[in-house]
Amino acid sequence: MAGNSQRKGAVRKRGKGVGNTGITAGSGGRVRRGLEGKGPTPKAEDRPYHKAYRKRRPNESPITTGATRSRRTPPGEQRVRQASSKAPGADWVIGRNPVLEALQADLPVRRAYLMEGAERDSRISDILKLAAEKGVTLLQASRSELDRLTSGAIHQGVALQMPEYEYAHTSDLLEDALADSTAPIIVACDSITDPRNLGAIIRSAAAFGAQGVIVPERRSAHMTAATWKTSAGAAARVPVALAGNLNRVLRDYAEAGFVVVGLAGEGETSIQEIPGVDGPVLLVVGSEGNGLAALVRKNCDVLATIPISSDVESLNASVAASVALYEVGRSRGN
Repeated sequence: MAGNSQRKGAVRKRGKGVGNTGITAGSGGRVRRGLEGKGPTPKAEDRPYHKAYRKRRPNESPITTGATRSRRTPPGEQRVRQASSKAPGADWVIGRNPVLEALQADLPVRRAYLMEGAERDSRISDILKLAAEKGVTLLQASRSELDRLTSGAIHQGVALQMPEYEYAHTSDLLEDALADSTAPIIVACDSITDPRNLGAIIRSAAAFGAQGVIVPERRSAHMTAATWKTSAGAAARVPVALAGNLNRVLRDYAEAGFVVVGLAGEGETSIQEIPGVDGPVLLVVGSEGNGLAALVRKNCDVLATIPISSDVESLNASVAASVALYEVGRSRGN
């Protein structure tokens, strides 16, 4: 309503100057200075973090202060990454039962830790006995120190650190296989993601005389504690090579004289009828769910199938590898 001086904001408040002279409180020039311009906007090619700058200077780092600039990520993504970084790596075995089983399976041990004041039970007693028998020294650690080493995981007062696995190079594996007096057989794994399946394949490779196993760097299980345990020590006898590009490795081995055999349920050749089985053989085992990738199939000389009952859809990857390795050996008269 016009003339209503009771309306909020209708009357300007007086400042609280000396003597209440009625001087209005100001900003002291802060607002005016904030509105002042900061000069013309630099061109895109002059701004270090603009793509035009990087395009103009491809060999120059946009970071001039020496500090590492990380991309800004949503809070949710950051939390997920932080949570995952708290889990102990694959080179740690934690917990009383896992540590006891690791010692029983002769897993390689880099360091072994026992928490000071840990409550003793039968498992701790067995761990101490096995460690003494195998010459493994148990280092004393405080709870806080063991929590830090295992990134806050539930360790139950005991943990083992495994040494980093030394993978072979695929070219070295090829050279050593061809230098063997017998016709070599090598197993390649295409996206085998279960470490227990990988361990079982390594164990079968050792049992049937294979010269090595190849695993891809990405989308594949690697040498973890679970892999070591399932291999029952075979991982110490059979070299495992890491392939940056599995399809390129398949082509290289084919050029070196290997018959590349892919295991596929819909294959037209029976595993008992593989051509060139008396020579070098590279057996490719597909993933647990999807089998061989399309490009991997194209790089195989033959797709072989294992005859099974129609009541069963497929075999486990490690079981299929075992059957195929046995058939290759039987076909050679071994």
